[in-house]
Amino acid sequence: MNVIETENLTKRFGNFTAVDHISFTVGEGEIFGFLGANGAGKTTAMRMLCGLSVPTSGEAHVAGFDVYRETESIKKHIGYMSQKFSLYGDLKVWENIRLFGGIYGLSGKQLAAKTDELLRVLSLESERNTLVDALPLGWKQKLAFSVAVLHEPRVVFLDEPTGGVDPVTRRQFWELIYQAAERGITVFVTTHYMDEAEYCNRVSIMVDGKIEALDSPQALKSTFQAKNMNEVFHALARKAKRGE
Repeated sequence: MNVIETENLTKRFGNFTAVDHISFTVGEGEIFGFLGANGAGKTTAMRMLCGLSVPTSGEAHVAGFDVYRETESIKKHIGYMSQKFSLYGDLKVWENIRLFGGIYGLSGKQLAAKTDELLRVLSLESERNTLVDALPLGWKQKLAFSVAVLHEPRVVFLDEPTGGVDPVTRRQFWELIYQAAERGITVFVTTHYMDEAEYCNRVSIMVDGKIEALDSPQALKSTFQAKNMNEVFHALARKAKRGE
């Protein structure tokens, strides 16, 4: 079953076409990498899929809902995490969990159980009353992801979620992604780390608003006769005509 479906999805700003007739599908429980250099159109495309920006033309459905007419329903069935972690630093750990759980519509009883469970899974029981700003970066990152999937959404959008953290912490973060995918949550992730592209089931690479390649990492490396995804990415990024 496809959780994301797009057909000729396009976004223009005046005479500038940020996203140019992109078409793809993403299946349930799939880890889908959405790559591209700065200015390629990734963020604009993601904003449309999250129901935050109305397309100029084309079609798209997320979790079965139309991006033109059912944006509020989309927002209820997705999770989102950005590089800034989407947490409130001046709130305690448990307060952040309760806040976002409430926004996602969980009941008081569900929130209490989910809070205790999440603190246990992340080994954060001793940090329950710690302000989020006082947590190490890696802990913030894992907490932010866990909060984004607290309500078991159909799909979670991750916008460069591992920026600025060390390789060991990034690997631990990806373990959380694998666990979410095993539960059937679709993971739609943008990243600048090409080693992370290797962890995805499939990867698309955007150049100047268009999807220039879409396949499994292994197939892409074979197609471009590349040793790794970094070589694939640079082979395509060289075609870019527009900058940031």
